[in-house]
Amino acid sequence: MIKNLSINNFAIIDKLVLEFPLGLSIITGETGAGKSILLGALALILGERSDGKTFFNQEEKCVIEGEFDISDYNLQSFFTEEDLDYDDIVLIRREILPNGKTRAFINDTPVTLKSLQVLTSKLIDIHQQFDTLSIQDDEFQRNAIDALAQQKAILKQYQGLYKEYITDKKNLESLQAAVIKNTSDNEYLNFIYKELVNAGLEPGIQITLEAELHTLENAELIKKNLMACFLNLTESDRSLMQQLREVNFLLSAVSKFDKRIEEQQLRIEQILPELEDISGTIEQIADKSEYDNQMIEGIQSKLNVIYKLIKKHNVQNSDELISLQSELESKLEGSFDVQEQIKNLQKEIQLKLGDLLKIGETITEGRKNASAFLENKVHEMLTLLNMEHARIKTSFIPLNEPGPNGLENIKILFSANKGNVPAEIKSVASGGELSRLALCIQSLVASSIPLPTMVFDEIDSGVSGGVALQMGNILRKLSDKHQVVVITHSPQVAAKADKHFHVYKEVIGEQTFTKVKILDKDQRIHVIASMLSTNPPTQAAIANAKELMEIK
Repeated sequence: MIKNLSINNFAIIDKLVLEFPLGLSIITGETGAGKSILLGALALILGERSDGKTFFNQEEKCVIEGEFDISDYNLQSFFTEEDLDYDDIVLIRREILPNGKTRAFINDTPVTLKSLQVLTSKLIDIHQQFDTLSIQDDEFQRNAIDALAQQKAILKQYQGLYKEYITDKKNLESLQAAVIKNTSDNEYLNFIYKELVNAGLEPGIQITLEAELHTLENAELIKKNLMACFLNLTESDRSLMQQLREVNFLLSAVSKFDKRIEEQQLRIEQILPELEDISGTIEQIADKSEYDNQMIEGIQSKLNVIYKLIKKHNVQNSDELISLQSELESKLEGSFDVQEQIKNLQKEIQLKLGDLLKIGETITEGRKNASAFLENKVHEMLTLLNMEHARIKTSFIPLNEPGPNGLENIKILFSANKGNVPAEIKSVASGGELSRLALCIQSLVASSIPLPTMVFDEIDSGVSGGVALQMGNILRKLSDKHQVVVITHSPQVAAKADKHFHVYKEVIGEQTFTKVKILDKDQRIHVIASMLSTNPPTQAAIANAKELMEIK
């Protein structure tokens, strides 16, 4: 609720402080006295833009401050998000400098105009005869019905599940888009992978094949030279082995005469078996060294494949091709994982869709019951307000799939006259009808949702005394649980006040000031009587004013 409003240097207000109580506050005054100025000042701290020309003193800044008790509004999250200190009593200030620049503050901390608007939209709701926008808003209409249906808990459950459902659908779409995008890529990757697999790559295969090829291509030379070595070592008449055996025999004959000779003889004796083994190995290699054109072509073919792949993939050797093959294998396995993720996500989405439909049907049933109650009660109240043929009808428009707030869109349709087909409120309701309809609906839902402080600006304009009296009764009842501020020209409404503010002009020297005073009982009788007749009022008007004030 708003506790007080301080206005400095605004329009024809020099300094003014208004303290608002709980219950019903009425503001009256002659046309042009400044009631709209009070509303304009309030609008500034609600975040409306200034024209920069509303200064009492053009040399000084304009300052509007409002103190609010927000203990019942659960606004801690806003203060956390905006990095502001929270307190149950919050001070909102708007400053307008002579150069037209403006500043906004929440608890003396500078904030953006948008942040100010977000906060104050939760604190004060202003209704004017031609500005009853909320009643025309689809969200307000749905919230009103949900409030009457008392479905806060199940709606929270539904909305939480819906967020998960939408997140899963977005993830599924992303995965499916990725699959579509990568399908051709995967086909190409799979082709490359199979090409590498078919190459039969193994660690070091390029070096091994190149060595084998080099050996085969020189097989004849190898065989020739090896056979010559074999003959020189073993088979010729003067072979190296034969000569070493003779040397060994000669040394052996004299070794017993000199220890040094014995040592050399033993060394030669040890060499003989090694040379014999070498000779045998050379012979074996020579026997196997054959020029095989078919084998050469096979190895060359394998190497050509490897060389082609090395060039194709711009790598250095076959080992790097093996690394590429491993990477491709991982990527292709990953694509299979994505397909599995898609299948699992599709199952999860179907389960959540089923739960949403089940919960949504319960919400819809509750809304239909609440809408029937609302339709009947609004008709009863509109009848009291001299609109006996007026009706509202709630339209439930099913959605093709669950939406963020349920399974349907909701519209409250309105018909003011008998025989007229109900249509959207904004299309068929006049300003006066909008005001009365908004008053009826908000008074019904006020006890169900934490509506902010409500300010009504001349919503009773142009209605008869009997209708004004009924509107006053509705406002009086509405103020039993909520703070209500009403600007009115109706004596019937003014008579219902808990606190009566009277706005008037006062000329001091060459300057005109807007002043506000709080009326006591006698002053109230005088002002209400003047609204009923003339100023000064007649005795009959005074008696009528007293009677109106006694009616509860």
